Amino acid sequence: MPQHDGPDGGSVVVIGGTSGLGRDVAEHYAKRGLEVVITGRDTARTEAVAAEIGGRTTGVAVDLAKPETIAAALAGIGGIKHLVLSAFVRDVNKVSDYQIDRAVSLVTVKLVGYTEVAHTLASRLSPTGSVLLFGGGSKDRPFPGSATVSTVNAGVVGLVNVLAAELRPVRVNALHPGIVGDSPFWAKQPAEVHETYTARTPTGRLTTMADVTDAAVFLLENPAVNAVNLDLNGGAGLA
Repeated sequence: MPQHDGPDGGSVVVIGGTSGLGRDVAEHYAKRGLEVVITGRDTARTEAVAAEIGGRTTGVAVDLAKPETIAAALAGIGGIKHLVLSAFVRDVNKVSDYQIDRAVSLVTVKLVGYTEVAHTLASRLSPTGSVLLFGGGSKDRPFPGSATVSTVNAGVVGLVNVLAAELRPVRVNALHPGIVGDSPFWAKQPAEVHETYTARTPTGRLTTMADVTDAAVFLLENPAVNAVNLDLNGGAGLA
């Protein structure tokens, strides 16, 4: 696999960049002409999405649910300027009907998997580079079925602090979006669901994918921002 060294000190690597918010971030950097590496679990699909994104984008298959395979899967990636950890497993899990296998899968992907990726790629990160983890607003605002999601996203807060301390001078931040109205999942929800959540949001609008990408770029590129967990929800917690 070729090395991916961009003109500004390395590539942009998006773990979980084949769909949703991760893909939007990857597309942003591809349009700017940077070398981008996206990952997904399936080789054929990941390579196909990389081709769709275009520019200097390549795809690598890696399964964060199998953390012991991560190092080998990422062995071909060279110098990195920005690392985005956006992979996740959608999980609806209530304490009253707890599904252990689904819970373990999500915990493995977002806590063990994210940490193993950071461990694997740490030596390839530019000293002026950055890492961005994706958490979620459910860390503070649980909903029915979010037993594991809320717990794991709260765990991301602690992981950011650990990584920022251990990877210095590389900066590490996290982004915790609330409901992203035009994301693939929420765009399919009924209009009345959108209206209900919009009414509860002080700004009178739901967060968009463009908002998320804009915030992601800020956290990745601003050299003074470090160890920050940024909520992005239009002030929904005030309602």
